[in-house]
Amino acid sequence: MALKNLMVVVDTNKPAAARIDAAAMLAARHDAHLTGLFVSAPPALPSYVAGELGDSVIALQRRMAQEIADQAADLFRQRVELAGIGSRAEWRPLRGDPTEVTGIVGRYADLVILGQIDPDRNRDVPPVHPEDVLFDCGRPVLMVPYAGKFPTIGEQVVVGWNASREAARAVNDALPFLETAKKVSVLAVNPKTGMNGLGDEPGADISLHLARHGVAVTADHVNARGMDPGDMILNYVTDASADLLVMGAYGRSRLRELVLGGVTRHIMQHMTIPVLFSH
Repeated sequence: MALKNLMVVVDTNKPAAARIDAAAMLAARHDAHLTGLFVSAPPALPSYVAGELGDSVIALQRRMAQEIADQAADLFRQRVELAGIGSRAEWRPLRGDPTEVTGIVGRYADLVILGQIDPDRNRDVPPVHPEDVLFDCGRPVLMVPYAGKFPTIGEQVVVGWNASREAARAVNDALPFLETAKKVSVLAVNPKTGMNGLGDEPGADISLHLARHGVAVTADHVNARGMDPGDMILNYVTDASADLLVMGAYGRSRLRELVLGGVTRHIMQHMTIPVLFSH
């Protein structure tokens, strides 16, 4: 799959600039179109409250919301022009629930780029919840940490591999990154043997598959020995000087409440480099 249509979620929180820069860099590398999506949530006021406040207060809220949208648009346009992709960039402001709208619009992109939730974000603006978007949009999601800058993404890649359906989907979705990476490390944590596991040599089969795509790949496996598997993956990523982690995301929705797998949740909360999730 070629990456030709990317979408980045934009807001006015501090990490947004680094996220847009990462998206613009990928768009430039893959000669792709980049859409900047901004979703403003309507004021959550019951009709009787709005009636008591009067038209002037409602108008003020709308004006403030428009000012935030204009700030986000200015930031996006500045960053894409700086990256030299202004002619292939599109600004798309929409209204509605930010998470729901992002999940729907993301279905029409090859890759959705969004941010880890910033603990210092503007609490008056509803955030986009990455886990809900991931499970709703049906597309791979590149999640960018709220802290740090990321001048490279996909040169040194670690693939979290457990031979599951989700991991296989993630590897396939990540092929545009893997085929151009300088080095790819397939990591199995606490591998299980047998047909339903990772075989006699953990990671060998998926490494052979990637090698046939021309990927420079090595296989490795570790035993956590009482350590949290998520921490083991993050430690390995640091030791490998990786700039991208690829992994399947595990979970299911029940009555609109998302239940995440333990490793998925841990990585989402403690990630230090961009992570390509796929479900």
